[in-house]
Amino acid sequence: MVDWTGSEAPLLDRRKMLLGLLFAGSAAAVYARQPHTPIDYLGSTKLEAFIPKRIGGWEFATSSGLIVPPEDALSAALYSQVLTRVYTRGNEPPIMLLIAQAAGQTGVLQIHRPEFCYPAGGFALSPIVPERLLANGTAFPANQLTATAPGRVEQIIYWTRVGDQMPASWRDQKLAVAYDNLKGKIPDAVLVRVSCIDPDAEAAFDRLKQFVSAMVGSLPAKRRNVLVAAA
Repeated sequence: MVDWTGSEAPLLDRRKMLLGLLFAGSAAAVYARQPHTPIDYLGSTKLEAFIPKRIGGWEFATSSGLIVPPEDALSAALYSQVLTRVYTRGNEPPIMLLIAQAAGQTGVLQIHRPEFCYPAGGFALSPIVPERLLANGTAFPANQLTATAPGRVEQIIYWTRVGDQMPASWRDQKLAVAYDNLKGKIPDAVLVRVSCIDPDAEAAFDRLKQFVSAMVGSLPAKRRNVLVAAA
């Protein structure tokens, strides 16, 4: 029989206190590791107002005709804003622009990259080729590929920005989110995709690069980080 008035009672109390301190310390450590600082360069600005309707020699024509992920509850949860536009310049094939932004409220981001949404639409994709784009003297990484379906050959250039990083692949994108989370940051993410329907890949990619350079250059210098992370 245990004598609760003896020496074991203080020992049990000390054990309870140590366990309580241990649990409290663990909870504090977990809380401290959670991301708390949001990165949202777009803020309350609407993409519709942010991106000019005239870019270089191209003018806004319509908002339809682009390959986009299906509108569902998941895409609504992932994206804060999505902008789709078609720009024209003379008799050239129109250039299609898609910008999808996720504000990153949870720190866990997913963006429908072309290598996922185009095959879902029945397109066959060429291998993805890493590319370096140039805008206002700043080079940044992007990807280019060709999507092919019966009666349609679409040349595509796209890139993603996650926080202050420019991940080139889906894997790198997830690592960029994890890296910022470990630093206590909740990064926003932006996918920028430009494309045109043209079987002449060389000519199409040249026009797309011109358009990208004009688009980024048309933005105020202090707001270009919405689309492109600083070098």
